[in-house]
Amino acid sequence: MDDSRWAEVDRYIENTLLPRDAVLEAALVDAAAAGLPAINVSPAQGKLLYILAAAMGARRILELGTLAGYSAIWMARALPPGGRLVTLEVNPRHADVARRNLARAGVADRVDVRVGPALDELGRLAAERAEPFDLIFIDADKVGYPAYFLAVLALSRPGTLILADNIIRNGAVAMPGSTDENVRAVRRFNEIVAAEPRVTATAIQTVGAKGYDGFAAIVVGVD
Repeated sequence: MDDSRWAEVDRYIENTLLPRDAVLEAALVDAAAAGLPAINVSPAQGKLLYILAAAMGARRILELGTLAGYSAIWMARALPPGGRLVTLEVNPRHADVARRNLARAGVADRVDVRVGPALDELGRLAAERAEPFDLIFIDADKVGYPAYFLAVLALSRPGTLILADNIIRNGAVAMPGSTDENVRAVRRFNEIVAAEPRVTATAIQTVGAKGYDGFAAIVVGVD
């Protein structure tokens, strides 16, 4: 099977299990029109984020990497009344597109878009003594993953689920001699996670319209 078949199966999944959603489709159209890179999660992956957030009853969600707000819309829709999603974006232009998409989706009132380097914003959240997050989704620059993981631990609680996207890198994560800085970073991320006694984790390989990749699933405080 090749990438074309993976994309065909993704379309089948979307047509069978995901009803058409004009708001989400418009978010992708606006992102493309604004020249944003097409690196958002796929519709099936977005629905998975929604299902996980809803299943665990997440009231507070943290996202690293807003882009156009596509994944933020999915997760915000899963929040109960009074729930809150904080999403961090380094690029002000991306954040502007995201805010418009979140407003059109009717979830802007429950989403806090913060603009700035992720580590700076995570430090501010820690300084604010923010209530711990139930679900944390890391989908930002891969070089920052090791530092991001350590920073979000301080914003978690026992039972917090941390998801980190794009850690398989088309299989290159298994190549210890890789000189790709993104591959080296996710390998270091995996090593730090494996050595951290406060968490338990696994990683899942995925294929689909976005190619061959995968994500880590990490739970805090569960043996």
